[in-house]
Amino acid sequence: MPQQLKQQNEEKQGTEEGISLKGTFTAVMLLGAFIIVSWVGVWALFLSR
Repeated sequence: MPQQLKQQNEEKQGTEEGISLKGTFTAVMLLGAFIIVSWVGVWALFLSR
């Protein structure tokens, strides 16, 4: 019985981490895209002057 509860807890933790990491990955990708777009914009401004 205690092993069954331990396995259920481990499964729940793994599922929660997966969902959390998907959101983190999306946020990091969006932030990275914003930084790249900002740098390209500044570079284009530099070239146009």
